[in-house]
Amino acid sequence: MQLPVVSDTSSPAPSMRATGNDPNARGRYAVISLGCPKNLVDTEQMLGRLDEDGYNMVGSVDEADFVVVNTCGFIDSAREESLEAIDEMLALKREGKIRNVIVTGCLAERQQGKLLEARPEIDAMIGVFGRNEIVSVIDRLQSGIEEQQRVFRPAPIKPLSDAVRSAVTPRHFAYLKISEGCDRLCTFCAIPKMRGKHYSKPIEQVVDEAKRLGDSGVREIVVVAQDTTYYGKDLYGQPRLTELLTELDKIESVDWIRLMYFYPMYIDDALIDTLAGATRILPYIDMPLQHASDTMLRRMSRKTTRAIQEEMLGKFRSRIKDVVMRTTMIAGFPGETDDDFAELCDFVTKQRFEHLGVFTYSVEEDTPAAKLPNRVPKQVADRRQGELMAIQQQIAFDWTQSRVGTIDDVLIDAPLPDEEGVWIGRTRGEAPDIDGIVYVSGAGKKQKIRVGDMVRCEIVAADGYDLVAASLDD
Repeated sequence: MQLPVVSDTSSPAPSMRATGNDPNARGRYAVISLGCPKNLVDTEQMLGRLDEDGYNMVGSVDEADFVVVNTCGFIDSAREESLEAIDEMLALKREGKIRNVIVTGCLAERQQGKLLEARPEIDAMIGVFGRNEIVSVIDRLQSGIEEQQRVFRPAPIKPLSDAVRSAVTPRHFAYLKISEGCDRLCTFCAIPKMRGKHYSKPIEQVVDEAKRLGDSGVREIVVVAQDTTYYGKDLYGQPRLTELLTELDKIESVDWIRLMYFYPMYIDDALIDTLAGATRILPYIDMPLQHASDTMLRRMSRKTTRAIQEEMLGKFRSRIKDVVMRTTMIAGFPGETDDDFAELCDFVTKQRFEHLGVFTYSVEEDTPAAKLPNRVPKQVADRRQGELMAIQQQIAFDWTQSRVGTIDDVLIDAPLPDEEGVWIGRTRGEAPDIDGIVYVSGAGKKQKIRVGDMVRCEIVAADGYDLVAASLDD
């Protein structure tokens, strides 16, 4: 049985991961990593520790002694996916195909007692801040020691180093986590309950981790955090994202630096000027705005208004050449009226975001929004989600069509299965896994395209959210 995240197709450097048939391995394991890129960094950090301790990651549970399931607990659909993965692994354990199931991540942090009561066959649960316990926990399990303590959930601590990690992304791009936790009190969000208060890594530590990634062959670094613009407030008394980006932009071994999870606060002229003048930082900004109605923004406790958001977006558009904006919105938040939703649709229509996702509101226990009156019926929320996505679809299709005939660099991610000579890649305008892709064909005689190459291309066609390009490297 193959797993969702076990290895990559681009053959990471041997120093980063043990081989699948290492006779000296202490034990063989497989991993399922679910959820956001921040969770993926945690997965890679745990795998790095296991590899260093002599364990051997394999690509199939059929070869594994134990399985690590790193879970997401953000919204209903994510929790359901995590529970399905856990249940599937527990079924294999009952059949004697694997020995142990270890559950880690946000769901283990948020629902440890409830989860263990419902699924007592779980061998160990390691919360978000217990990831350094992974080796000692598995050492005991593999030694057959009866584990009295099955839940490892230490109190939130300052960010752990991610320097030791085994990549599960292709070797040419990687996520770089600059902080942990969140001090925002958005009424719909349970992340502070799972990942604690905001803690920043020191600038020197982040830069060192970025240099390590660049030296290992990473061409694109994707900067992630729960709240990127708040970076440094806890350490330095004021946000220091501008200073951090200035230092990251100097790293010559990296081609692209992409920014994710901008909260619409602490964005000033100095930060915008830094983005506009950067060499390696891409003109791509992911900024989850969630809504545009002032009433809804207040009920969400977003500390902003439509006017503030419009002013900020105007600055990005006017001062950063060819900037690409990604955002997310929530449809059906408690109390959302037809007028509120109409205002949201008007905002999206006028702002013309290149990338936009829409979530239907999900009730999160132990959040203020769960207690709000005037719930929007599910069928109404679903209909609104579909209507907003229909508006965005046309905007996105218009944007991809407008790019036909332009020339751009494409970073090659993978060959297209069953199509010889066709590759899948991304331009500066597409983040990995969440945006559209670029199909590249026509490799020139002087160069054979490989995963991780940066290929100069002409965009020759648009296919919905995706693009078709022809290589110019002839």
